[in-house]
Amino acid sequence: MISFLTLSYPFKQSRHLLRDSIAYGVLIWAILYFLQPFGFSLYSGSKCLAAALFGLITTCCYALYGWTVLRTLTRRVRPWRIWHEGCAVLGLILFIAVCNFLLFAYIFHYPITLKIFLLFLYWTLLIGIIMTVLSVGIEYNRSLRERMEELLSNTTEQQKDIMITLHDTNVRGNNLTIPINSLLYIEAQKNNISVCYLKENDGEQPSAQPVRVEIHTTLTAAIEELKDYENIFQCHRSFVVNVNNITSAKGNSNGYQLTLGQCSDTIPVSRSYVPRLKSFIA
Repeated sequence: MISFLTLSYPFKQSRHLLRDSIAYGVLIWAILYFLQPFGFSLYSGSKCLAAALFGLITTCCYALYGWTVLRTLTRRVRPWRIWHEGCAVLGLILFIAVCNFLLFAYIFHYPITLKIFLLFLYWTLLIGIIMTVLSVGIEYNRSLRERMEELLSNTTEQQKDIMITLHDTNVRGNNLTIPINSLLYIEAQKNNISVCYLKENDGEQPSAQPVRVEIHTTLTAAIEELKDYENIFQCHRSFVVNVNNITSAKGNSNGYQLTLGQCSDTIPVSRSYVPRLKSFIA
C-alpha cells in the first residue's frame, strides 16, 4: 500500500480548471435540486435558488483552491505522487465542506456547532468520493487519449516511407505490398485473410479510399510478418489493426469498438485484449 501511494501520479493536471469547477457546481445543483437529500426537501424557500447557491459556492471553492493551493503545490512538489494528490483532494473537500456548511447554517438557521459540522462533513465526503471517482475516470480517459494521439503522431511520421509485404501462400497467388500507414486492419476468414487498406485513386476521388483484398494465408502468418512493427496490434482473435489509423474507440473494460480512417467498418476489441490495448497505449 505504501509503495503504491509513493508512485508518481500518472495523470496530468487538468488545463480546464474553470470548466471543471463549473461542471462540479452544476453537479451539486442537480443533486440537491432533483434528489433533495439531507432534508433539503423541507426547505420552504426556492429550492432551485438554494441549490444554485450551493453549486456556486462549490464552483468558487474548486476554482479558488485549484488556482492557488493546487497549482502552487504541483509546481513546487516534484515529483507529484499519488499520496500528494489524495491529500490535495481531501483538502479541497474540506474547504468546500466548510464554505457550504456556513451557507447551510445561514439558510436553514442552524447553530454553528462541531457536531452539526461533522455530520455535514460526512455527507460532503460521500459526495466528494463520488465526484473524485468521476474525476479520476475522466482524467484517465483524457490521459489515454492524449497518449494515443502522441503515440500515433510519432509512429506515423517515423513510418511514412515504410512498405510492408503480405505473402500469398498460393502458387499463383499475388503478394500484397503497401505502405504500412495505409493499412487499416486485417481480418481472418477461414483459410484466407481480408486486408483492408487505403488505396490512392487516379484522380476520380479527392483522397485515398478503403479497399479490401483477400490473400491466401493465415492471420497468424500475417502477424508473424508484421511482428517488428509496434503499431500493428491484435485486438481480437480474428482481427489485427493498425493503431495509427484509429479515429475513435467506444466501449469499456468489457470490450471496445474501433473505427479506422475513412472505413465504415467497426472493429471489435474483445474483453481479453482490452488490458493489452491500454498497456500498449500507456
